Amino acid sequence: MHNLTQRQIEILKAIIEDYIETAEPVGSETLEKKYSLSASPATIRNEMVRLSEFGYLKKPHSSAGRVPTPEGMKFYVSQLMREKVLSTVEEVALKEKVWDYRERMQRFLKEATRSLADKTGALAVATSQDGDVFISGYSNILEMPEFFDIDITKTLLSAIDESEYLFNLCQKMTQEGDEINILMGEDLGSRLQGPYSFVYTHYETPMHGAGEIGVIGPVRLNYTVVVPTVRYFGDLIESIAKGW
Repeated sequence: MHNLTQRQIEILKAIIEDYIETAEPVGSETLEKKYSLSASPATIRNEMVRLSEFGYLKKPHSSAGRVPTPEGMKFYVSQLMREKVLSTVEEVALKEKVWDYRERMQRFLKEATRSLADKTGALAVATSQDGDVFISGYSNILEMPEFFDIDITKTLLSAIDESEYLFNLCQKMTQEGDEINILMGEDLGSRLQGPYSFVYTHYETPMHGAGEIGVIGPVRLNYTVVVPTVRYFGDLIESIAKGW
């Protein structure tokens, strides 16, 4: 990890948050107009070059702007972003949607996955140690610009259709013991080479049931919302599952 100056941090944060919002490469003029960076477009351009040399930004073909790399996104998530805490009202509403199914594992995970997809606007996935896989939110990804490319969409759908791939991916990374796992770029292996991100958490129920729940989407997922929401669903499963 590089020691960034305060100006570089501000520029990187602005680029990433603008990219998350627009899905478009970000140029120095956009940064100068939209954000209070106290720097000229020329200075911003120079800093963007440095950030690209550090591996945090890249320049897409036929574009004057920059987009974050997986390394840049990881730096943002771990060092720069501020999570949006779920309100009590939001937590209660999500809990009510699955409460009646807490004694039935499959129905519970199905409803939890559906609620997670609705809340995050992404593709939600849940697995169980029994080999079950629950997926919801296919229509969500079809509304994201990244997935207007049929090859990118096809690659994702083909990968998640193979339950063994998801299980192996989750098991390999969860062993590290992190509360929230965020996989991008090379983390996802050869099957998912592209602009994808997988945010998930491991859960264990009172009766020693176990699995993962999370969301899959583009690298520019709104992590400020996605991370706390995924964490909440993992905690919710552990706290109210009954008999499984």
